[in-house]
Amino acid sequence: MELFSEIYSCYYQVMRHLLCSQNPVTIQNIRQQIHGEGFEESLLAIIPKLENGAWNLFEKEGTLFLSKLNSSFVMPLSTLEKSYLKALLSDPRIGLFLDDSQWDALNVMLDSVAPLFSPEQFYYYDRFSDGDPYDDSRYRSNFRTLLAAQKKRQYVDLDYNSPSGKRVHHYYVPARLEYSVKNDKFRLLALKHMYRNKRTTTKNFDEESLVSDKVKLEILNLSRIQSIRPTDKTLPTQVDLNAIIRKTYYKEPLRLHIINRRNALERAMLHFANYEKNTRKIDQDTYECLIYYNQSMETELLIEVMSFGPMLKVLGNKRFLKSLRTRLQKQRDLMEQMDSFRQYNL
Repeated sequence: MELFSEIYSCYYQVMRHLLCSQNPVTIQNIRQQIHGEGFEESLLAIIPKLENGAWNLFEKEGTLFLSKLNSSFVMPLSTLEKSYLKALLSDPRIGLFLDDSQWDALNVMLDSVAPLFSPEQFYYYDRFSDGDPYDDSRYRSNFRTLLAAQKKRQYVDLDYNSPSGKRVHHYYVPARLEYSVKNDKFRLLALKHMYRNKRTTTKNFDEESLVSDKVKLEILNLSRIQSIRPTDKTLPTQVDLNAIIRKTYYKEPLRLHIINRRNALERAMLHFANYEKNTRKIDQDTYECLIYYNQSMETELLIEVMSFGPMLKVLGNKRFLKSLRTRLQKQRDLMEQMDSFRQYNL
């Protein structure tokens, strides 16, 4: 494994926690730790390396794994890592997660370091050009308010302009912030409480009604949010936000086969990193990947699947296959029209 990897930084954190623990662990303990701190596909990348000894980090005694490091082990940042961090500071999106004092402190710490790369070195050939205004003060303030409310499970009073031009004003609980690479935009998965009594508001509901009444998941574009005001109401801890999100998914996930040639598995895991998924190895070169999605994600997921390449095979579900065939037929018809137009003009 590389000394540093911006892609696998999560793996390093998982392994650091395992190695710094002085207690012997079983492979099942390791699996649970990886599952809790890593991604769904992290098990595929880490477990085989530990079991076959490729990562010589543990002493094995029967079914137990003993760390070769002591609890005081500290890994200082290398020059390469500092250079990578300096490059990240040039990305306007990172400013959404840092306040002014954090931003200034990092710039002082990395003042003598040259950035590993600059934004001008990247060309996005398949991304829309009307991305979110990351440097806009209102946008940044709204983002940070939502981020704080999400961590506290706090209701916010939100004013929003819908795509149809309709002004929406409601109370939401920010459940998740997602970034779309294709659109270069952030979107908010928000929980909207549906009250039995129309006169009920966040000012007079109780926790029991929150649990029993219906909660609706809505997706909002951050750039369309006009104002946000935090309230003093929070969602009870017994409400499972992830379970509510999962209820919006189609019953049958998208099922893909990934042929692991030309590093296809790694590219696919990065390509579909923002979706909930399960991945398992079928044979030496083939992996099955199940991607869970709902109607709001369908179009973007369809475009991403089509752009991936021949190392990916779509097996189901029927709904997705039908949409895929329809889109491919439209592209074919368009190409034929363009060919006819060229021949006519020649």
